[in-house]
Amino acid sequence: MSHDSSEAVLPRPAPSPAAPADSPAVGRRAGRILALVAGVVLALILLRLWGHFAAEHRLAQEARAHLALQVVTVSPKPSSAVNELVLPANVQAFVEAPIYARTDGYLKKWYFDIGSRVKKGDLLAEIDTPEQDRQLDEARAELASAQANADLAARTAERWESLLKKNAVSKQETDQATSDLAAKRAAAEAAAANVRRLEQLQTYEKVYAPFDGVITARDTDTGQLIAAMNAPKELFHLAAVDRLRVFTAVPEDSATAIQHAGDVTLTSDQFPGRVFHGKVTRNAGAIDPATRTLNVEIDLDNRAGDLLPGAYGFVHITVPSAQAPITIPSNTLLFRAQGLQAAVVRNGRVVLVPVKIGHDFGDTVEVAAGLTPKDQVILDPPDSILDGAEVEATPAK
Repeated sequence: MSHDSSEAVLPRPAPSPAAPADSPAVGRRAGRILALVAGVVLALILLRLWGHFAAEHRLAQEARAHLALQVVTVSPKPSSAVNELVLPANVQAFVEAPIYARTDGYLKKWYFDIGSRVKKGDLLAEIDTPEQDRQLDEARAELASAQANADLAARTAERWESLLKKNAVSKQETDQATSDLAAKRAAAEAAAANVRRLEQLQTYEKVYAPFDGVITARDTDTGQLIAAMNAPKELFHLAAVDRLRVFTAVPEDSATAIQHAGDVTLTSDQFPGRVFHGKVTRNAGAIDPATRTLNVEIDLDNRAGDLLPGAYGFVHITVPSAQAPITIPSNTLLFRAQGLQAAVVRNGRVVLVPVKIGHDFGDTVEVAAGLTPKDQVILDPPDSILDGAEVEATPAK
């Protein structure tokens, strides 16, 4: 069924009019959005730049780490204010002499060989001198004749003097008799002197030891011709070894200190680990211009007879130092044309420092000038190391 009823229609609210595009609210909103976008972009840029710079820094550090020389360092060590000089030395007998014959002849017999210990006055050898014995017999006969002539001249002179008192002879004849007596007596004295000379030579037929010692050489044998006057030849060599002289050359820089040194020690490769004690007794008192050293003598008791004359040893002498020195290992030194140097690490870089060495102790050396105890010295520096080179130092354990 149809009817003309119409539905009731509610009225719609009218739309509000749109805000204009250039209103202040829209501008502020857009500005905030743009600022936010710009801040985000700027933050992204800064973040990327920071990452880039950090990566470069890490790469630079890694490159420097790879390029820097890795070295091991040590610090100089203070040494004692007392230094010990170790010097080569020659050992000699306290008294040493060659024994020669004083008369010509043939060696009749010898009594001591090399290595034999003898006392002063011991008979070493006998020499047969037949010609000299005959000369002595002849001289004694001449002496007897001269004495007989002198006796006759004396009696004659007495007679002439007694006759002169009686005016039986002239003064001239008496003076002649007196002069003849003086001449005959002089001839007798000359003959007696010749006999004494030959008798003294006869005593040289026996060769005696002049002092206590050891026969270190025998250069003769039974029956050998002894020509003492024309071509003297050494028969024996005698050395007193109960006391020894040890000679050493002290460097000029220690010469003053060594003059006041007293007790010293001596070592020898012949007796490893053994120490012999001696005393500085005298020195030359002058520097040898050829070697610039002072010759020093040390006396050493050797009654045990362990050390032999002519041996080679090492003298250990303690001398005071003006100031406490420092020492470094020998393998820290660089030998270059500029002189002796040591490579020192300062502020991460190498500094080549000239050094002056005082004493060489083998594994270590004493530094007289150039370094301080606070320096870090490079061990085993390469020959190619340069002044100013960058290094990474590690202290030695």
